[in-house]
Amino acid sequence: MRYIIYGAGGIGGGIGALLHEAGCNVVLIARGAHLDAMRSSGLLVRRPSSETRVAVDTVSHPSELTFGEGDVVILTMKGQDTSGALDDLERVAGPEIPIVCGQNGVGNERAAARRFVNVHGMLVVMPATFLVPGEVALFGEPKPGLLDSGRFPHGVDDTVTQLCADLTAAGFNAQPDPAVMRLKYGKLLDNLGNAVGALCGENALRNAEGDVRDFIRRMRVEATACYAAAGIDYATRREIGARRAETFTAADIPGVERGGSSTWQSFRRGRPAIETDWLNGEIALIGLETGVPTPANRALQLMAKRALRAGLGDGQVPIDEILKLERELSSPAG
Repeated sequence: MRYIIYGAGGIGGGIGALLHEAGCNVVLIARGAHLDAMRSSGLLVRRPSSETRVAVDTVSHPSELTFGEGDVVILTMKGQDTSGALDDLERVAGPEIPIVCGQNGVGNERAAARRFVNVHGMLVVMPATFLVPGEVALFGEPKPGLLDSGRFPHGVDDTVTQLCADLTAAGFNAQPDPAVMRLKYGKLLDNLGNAVGALCGENALRNAEGDVRDFIRRMRVEATACYAAAGIDYATRREIGARRAETFTAADIPGVERGGSSTWQSFRRGRPAIETDWLNGEIALIGLETGVPTPANRALQLMAKRALRAGLGDGQVPIDEILKLERELSSPAG
């Protein structure tokens, strides 16, 4: 199999580099300064116990590739970029190319399955940072991440079996799971606070005390109420936490800022869009469909959009402003 990693940031670059080092055929799709740096010097992979420069093949767009039997595309861009990526892939690779959604949230698989016939989900629990062009940092030890995968909406096929075998050989903890979306709905609960770290600062999210702790709890309560109303099964935090604990402990890398969530990284890098619509917005959507109020999730989603439009950086929105918006949305007029 040839793995085409579409979106070679911290997650995609890390997965692609380690698969390449394990002897797999890998191509990274990247852009801008990051692509230029990888083409000139390879991809620098920094880990707590090692540092490696990997000379992996790179392209700037799927149209530069000739797709054929045995190709698998792993999507690792943020959810807001999925639609454009699917447009590109359908034009040049056709609707039968296997797609693996290694992304946060649960909406990417549905978007892909409307257009492609071989869609798979991948649970991604992997502390990784991409802040410097040509460089990714993987903080997990001894294994860099948890990447259980399955066919969407359920099942296991030959693609999943081979993918997990190759990921395991590359050093990841990766098991086939016929109910992978159950894992991803469980992981979504932990991603609901991502924008809190981006808006209020990562320390506020990591410490999660007082108003921040209570706000995050309310978002999760809303989400589980939505799941119950919609009949959605999900893995518990204890279950995913146990899989994570057997996979890695996040360790420091000398000279590398550990940073925070993918949403925080988007703010830090000044990206024009963030994935909050595919996290808190997913819960707000289920709430609309089932009649479950979701003022906390909607407040964080809207505040993230406001901060982005205002050009604010990470850590520049007090939690009090988010709580005020939550109260407004909770009122009958809101």
